[in-house]
Amino acid sequence: MASTVTEEPSKDSASSRPGYGQLLRTRGAWTFLLPGFAARQPFAMLTISIVLLVQHTTGSYGAAGAAAAVTGVSMAVFAPYSGRLADRHGQRAVLIPGVLVHAVSGLTLTALALAHAPLWALFVAAVPTGASVPQVGPMVRARWGVKLQGSPLMSTAAAFESVTDELTFVVGPLLATALCTAVDPAAGLVTEATLTLVGGLLFAAQRSTQPAVTGGGHARVRHASALRIPGVRVLIVTFLGIGSVFGGMQVSLAAFTESIGSPGLNGVLYGTFAAGNMLAGLVCGAIVWKVSPQRRLLVGYAALALAASGLWAAHSVLVLAALGLLVGMCIAPALITGYTLVESLVPAGARTEAFTWLTGAVALGQAAAVTVAGQLEDRLWGGAGFLVPMGGTLLALTTLLALRSRLETRATGRTVARGVGHRVPVAVD
Repeated sequence: MASTVTEEPSKDSASSRPGYGQLLRTRGAWTFLLPGFAARQPFAMLTISIVLLVQHTTGSYGAAGAAAAVTGVSMAVFAPYSGRLADRHGQRAVLIPGVLVHAVSGLTLTALALAHAPLWALFVAAVPTGASVPQVGPMVRARWGVKLQGSPLMSTAAAFESVTDELTFVVGPLLATALCTAVDPAAGLVTEATLTLVGGLLFAAQRSTQPAVTGGGHARVRHASALRIPGVRVLIVTFLGIGSVFGGMQVSLAAFTESIGSPGLNGVLYGTFAAGNMLAGLVCGAIVWKVSPQRRLLVGYAALALAASGLWAAHSVLVLAALGLLVGMCIAPALITGYTLVESLVPAGARTEAFTWLTGAVALGQAAAVTVAGQLEDRLWGGAGFLVPMGGTLLALTTLLALRSRLETRATGRTVARGVGHRVPVAVD
């Protein structure tokens, strides 16, 4: 993935760029990558598992979307505080109680849904379930920074982490849908809680790669809120639109496949969408970009809005699969470029928090989308929920175009960040 700045000219800059293979041979990397991947699954599995379970027990996509939305809103509200606490007190101190709370509250939500508890009871259980979702992605990025400080592999690690995020959206929804439709409607949430607990505890146990907690004179800078940076606020709106695509697709695909009598196709269609996301992420992360990330974000987001605008008109499995693949391919460049811009706009000490703000924005957009899409599917025609991704991306694109100047770095010659969690002095283009 390209740096957000231009380095001094080099004859071999493109050919000498470190690759994924070299990155994965970093000593000790697999000790946090494997448990970290398992602990990331809640973000990809949680919403669809709740939607499928609650819809099964209540018969209403509106109720299912509302329950999932409460979880998403709770996660969006608490995610930045989780990132800030991890910066201040260490990842282990946040992860261990967090995964324990998440497992218990997730299983409680499952039991209440199976017992046909009133919707308000599901909402009560959904709050701690969302609030305790472990923010493992930003934590893994911070650990790469510890392992690769001063190394040219840092920018490769940033791209790899974005691709890994995309991969969770291939594996998670497919796994959750298969479990809920082929095993039991509750199997998705039970598996999600188990993966969170086991993966989170194993990840927390890797103390040697955990970033040190910095105190003293750095504490004031380290704890400054990333939300004060105007560019971060613009990116939050942008990621809200991306979340609307995820949420709208989950509910609408489930409703579409049920309406044609083939609920098992839900996982296939969503997997096609997520596969396009992952494949585009792999390509985007491997390219040495010459175009500025600001311009890439504008062009890529316009393509995403255009592709999402056609979903509501699809009335066959093949057409919907093709459009879903195209939408997925447009999401990955926007996500990766957004994370790249964070690394140039945000000081290293506030970067973990900034990443969690973006993660929370996706969750919040997803939460709003599943609520609105569920209501549209219940009250209007089949496929009306696909209007949500269109509306969400168009509104976010309008904001991005209007406030694009806030994504620019202000001072020529300023030292800005690249890679994962650290700064490397380079000349701003």
